[in-house]
Amino acid sequence: MFSKTLMAGIESSKELKMAESTLYKTALSKAMAICSKREYCLEDLRIRLRSWDICEADMEKILKILSKENFINESRYSQAYAKDKFLYNKWGKVKISAHLKAKKIPSDKIVTALNSIDNEIYRSKAKEIILTHSRGIKAKNQYDLKGKLLRYGLSKGFESTLLYEILNDPDQE
Repeated sequence: MFSKTLMAGIESSKELKMAESTLYKTALSKAMAICSKREYCLEDLRIRLRSWDICEADMEKILKILSKENFINESRYSQAYAKDKFLYNKWGKVKISAHLKAKKIPSDKIVTALNSIDNEIYRSKAKEIILTHSRGIKAKNQYDLKGKLLRYGLSKGFESTLLYEILNDPDQE
């Protein structure tokens, strides 16, 4: 015969497992819903699942399901991220790469995403950003102006060699 405390312990562990199962199912459906609305990477979802107090084992199961069902695709995410940050935030490849690395995206996927940006459009956008910014800068001389523009271009994530080419271009306005 089982004692009442032992039976109570068994029932509470059953309740606990049911609660964990409900939490797992709820988290999975919520994760599927948010992934269907926009792109997420694995690291973003890990952070979100931790904030929902999902245990590590369940978190990995959820992430595996989401990857298998193609709700999460890091190649697709990195390409969308690179495209959006370039077009809308006017970031260069260096800054985009650094932010993707911070999100723990594999290097090969970062390279593929950066290569998806057309080089001619990239160069013309960098030139446009530098020329637009140069109109609002007060500088003592040409040397000071180039230094300020170079620092600005670097802060936007453009490569120094590209910025030197743009700043030393004789056809520049």
